[in-house]
Amino acid sequence: MLTRPLAALTLFGAFCALVPGALAQTQAGSTSGDVRGWLMRIHEAAGKRNFQGTFVVSGGGTVSSARIAHFCEGSNQFERIESLDGQARQVYRHNDIVHTLWPATKVAVVEQSRLLTSFPALLQGGDDRIGEFYAVEPQPGSERVAGREAMVLVVKPRDANRFGYRLWSDKSSGLLLRSDVVDARSEVIETSAFSEVTIGIRAQPETVLQPMRRLEGYRVVKPQLKPTQLESEGWTLRQPAPGFRMVNCVRRPMESPGTPETESTETVLQTIFSDGLTYVSLFIEPYNAQRHRPILAASGATHTLMRQHGEFWITVVGDVPVETLKMFYKGLERRQ
Repeated sequence: MLTRPLAALTLFGAFCALVPGALAQTQAGSTSGDVRGWLMRIHEAAGKRNFQGTFVVSGGGTVSSARIAHFCEGSNQFERIESLDGQARQVYRHNDIVHTLWPATKVAVVEQSRLLTSFPALLQGGDDRIGEFYAVEPQPGSERVAGREAMVLVVKPRDANRFGYRLWSDKSSGLLLRSDVVDARSEVIETSAFSEVTIGIRAQPETVLQPMRRLEGYRVVKPQLKPTQLESEGWTLRQPAPGFRMVNCVRRPMESPGTPETESTETVLQTIFSDGLTYVSLFIEPYNAQRHRPILAASGATHTLMRQHGEFWITVVGDVPVETLKMFYKGLERRQ
C-alpha cells in the first residue's frame, strides 16, 4: 500500500493531462458522459507527457515532498520517485513492474503493482458511472502554479460518501500542477502541488532501468500476491458504500518493508474498491491482542479505521470520509 507522499502522487498521476477541448464540454454542466469523456481524455493523454519536478503534499499538520520524473517511449512508461522527507526511499517503475528501495536497511521490494502505480490510477476500476457521483465545473480565468498558467477545475461529489477536488491543470500541456482535496464544507484538507516542474524533457529511461538492474547488496523481497475473492476466503460484503465496486482482491505477505531480517510467512487479505476516482482498501488478518488496538485516525485526506471483528482484525483505509469507511466495516460479514 502506498504511503505519503506517494499516495498523493497516485491522484496526481491520474490527472496528469487534459487535452484541449475537454474543458469546453463541461461549460454547460457535466453529464455522466461528459465526466467519463473528460477522464478518458486524461487517461489517453497522461502517458504522453515527459516531465520532472518536486511535488509537495501538505495536510493534517504534516508536509512531505518527493522528486518525480516520468518518461514515455512508445507504449513504455518509466518513472522514478525519491522521497525527500523521513526514511530514504526510491521508487522505480517500468510499466507495471515496481522496485521500491530502502537504502538504510538495504531492502528492495520488487512487485507488480498495476492498480496503484500505472497512469492514470483513477480509471483502473473501469467504472462508467463516474458522472453519477461527481460533477465537473470549470472556473473562470486562470491561476499560476509553479510559475505556469493553469486552468482550474472543480470536481464536486454528488453525495456525502466521497470528497471533492479542485484541480489546477497546466494550460499548454494539461499536466496537473496542483490538487486540493476538499470536504463537505469546501474546506481544504490536503494539498498536493508542484513547487517546481519542467515539462517536455527528453526521455531518459536508463535513469530508471539501471537502478532496477543493480540490486547488489540489497535483500530482494518479492511479495507473492495470490489473487482471490472475499467469498472464497469466507467473507461477504453486504453492500459497499454507494458507487464503489471491487477492483482487486489478493492475499499478500504482512511483512513491513525495510525492517525485518526475514520474510514473514503471515498473510493479510486485501480488497480494493473504487468509485472510478478514488480507492478504499480493506485489510483482514487474524486478531492479535498484543499488537492490535482500535484506531480511528486521519492524515490529510486519508482516513483509517481499525477494529476487531470476532477473531479477525479489520483495517479500512482510503481518501474518503470516515462514515464511508464505517459502511465497509459494518457491511462485512464472516461466513462459516
